Amino acid sequence: MDLNHHTGAVISGWSHVVQSIETILATRVNTRVFMRQFGSDVPAMVDMPMNDANIMALYVSVAEAIDTWEPRFALTDVTISADADGVLTLNLTGNHLPNAHLGDATIVDDGTQVVRVQTTGVDNWSLTA
Repeated sequence: MDLNHHTGAVISGWSHVVQSIETILATRVNTRVFMRQFGSDVPAMVDMPMNDANIMALYVSVAEAIDTWEPRFALTDVTISADADGVLTLNLTGNHLPNAHLGDATIVDDGTQVVRVQTTGVDNWSLTA
């Protein structure tokens, strides 16, 4: 259970996992005082050219960060799209494991879940529908 970063309402379950993923991907490594390793390299990559090497580095950064910091989401696929306005969208596909942080790797019956994270700048990350 936690508080929604945008509304202050109490959230839990899948909503909490989605918010956690957004926080992980939006937090630069070495910016949390007592948890320097927390976060990802994704914010540093936002303004890089969309060439093959940088796209691969983005895939790796996303996968490593989620694998390290969010045990309740087993990532199976990442797709990236960008439009002419510079909006980058990450589609993260995977399985929800609600009790993985407790050592239980049981997948919920809902099947595959998709999280869309979008950015229009280095510090402007949001979830999309």
